Amino acid sequence: MAGGASAAVLGVAAVLGSGLASAAHAADVAAPTGIVLGVGASESQRVVSWYSSTGIPQTVEVAPASQLVNGEFPANAVTFSASVAANSVNGGYNGHATIDSLQENTTYSYRVGAAGGWSPTYSFKTQAFKGDFDFLFFGDPQIGSSGNVAKDGEGWQDTLKVAVAANPNAELLVSGGDQVETANTETQWNAFLAPDELRQYPWAATIGNHDVGGKAYEQHFWTPNTDRSTPFYNGSATTRSGGDYWYIYKGVLFIDLNSNAYANGSDEAHIGYITDVIKSHGADAKYTVLVYHHAIYSPAAHANDSDNKKRRQDFPTAFSKLGVDLVLQGHDHSYSRSYALKNGAKSHPDEQPGAEQVAQGPGGVIYVTANSASGSKYYDLTAPVPGSDFGPDPLNPDNHYANSVENQEHVRTYVKVQVRDNKLVVENIRSSTCDGPNAAVELGKVKWCGPNNGTSPAQPVGSTADKVVIHPYRGKGWDKRADVARTTPSAWVEQTTEGGAGTTLTALS
Repeated sequence: MAGGASAAVLGVAAVLGSGLASAAHAADVAAPTGIVLGVGASESQRVVSWYSSTGIPQTVEVAPASQLVNGEFPANAVTFSASVAANSVNGGYNGHATIDSLQENTTYSYRVGAAGGWSPTYSFKTQAFKGDFDFLFFGDPQIGSSGNVAKDGEGWQDTLKVAVAANPNAELLVSGGDQVETANTETQWNAFLAPDELRQYPWAATIGNHDVGGKAYEQHFWTPNTDRSTPFYNGSATTRSGGDYWYIYKGVLFIDLNSNAYANGSDEAHIGYITDVIKSHGADAKYTVLVYHHAIYSPAAHANDSDNKKRRQDFPTAFSKLGVDLVLQGHDHSYSRSYALKNGAKSHPDEQPGAEQVAQGPGGVIYVTANSASGSKYYDLTAPVPGSDFGPDPLNPDNHYANSVENQEHVRTYVKVQVRDNKLVVENIRSSTCDGPNAAVELGKVKWCGPNNGTSPAQPVGSTADKVVIHPYRGKGWDKRADVARTTPSAWVEQTTEGGAGTTLTALS
């Protein structure tokens, strides 16, 4: 469904709480399951998706939590009609509905279904619609990849519990892709969707290579502003999932790509999509963050995959010209943080490995690869190949040239991103030790655990494995609205001050 995110949004008054149509009456039916709260097109929206055994009309019923009495929704609770369609993979039906016109700084309660078949009641909280915020980024839960779905699910559930407990005011949970091991296996989806945090905080889904092989991903998630045109599928749209989408949240333009589609002009189509979105909406955002699965600066098993070599050729210069600030990726089940890269090379040749403060400079982009959030699978770091397109870093030959930090300890981690007016803070945080739940370690899939290839003891849960403060480019006279208004990326110029003396115009080439 190109260009549209709504799953049958009903018109509502400016203040959520006006009475709308009541839910359809129906005979007793099984309550919906597999409920997940998704990100909307803006701060005032959320998307709810679920699985149902029936195709009868269904709704999401919503009210401020303060209006519920003894758990009962008030008579004037707002209902949002759902689109309900047959599940083409495993039978039954999937529903999606967009909750609209939410108010800031409000806790809402909601339930899904119809009379005689309501889900349990869940709650989420909106916060201020402007200003600073934090979001959490999770790499590859890939439930089932260890061979033990239950253990993988336990690790995933524990990471979400740890992350949200430490960051209760985080506003988004952002996916790096590979929710499950096998695209259409519902037992894996059930384990992925089991944590209640996925009904309390909006999940910004990303499609990975293990999600793409069927339609289950699209049936479990409904994403805003999604373009499902042919170039954004790596195969038939009738049998596979795909699409690129975007949303703006508190001054950050998030653009999410299906990086499984990369051949036959798809990378060029992705760049065209990003360009169009930035031209249309970039002026409304302080930062641009790209999210996709295949880490082009992978530090581990996928470093020299042929598809990644193509993306390394296709993406970096375009991202620099488009003014992207941060790229979040998965796929490699290990952690890396790049230098500030302009057109794929270091923006500042003297930037040191592991620097805790980084100034991007014009065209500088930071690329982050997330480690496993579930512990279902880890990839060990690989040695850079001298003379290749991804050779060693002269300042740290153990790392690939693009990466300031590469880390693998065989413990679960997640990435916290703090969005501030004049900086982004990126932090890789441990959500486990070597003890369970940590399926790959428990099942002997890896031979060691802990820092320095296991020679140092595991660090505590909540400790920081890497942290960087990114100072984005805001050169003298910088005006994002003027920049974004320019017709083509190659024509853009940015103002930069040399040594504080005067202003020059520098083309991003």
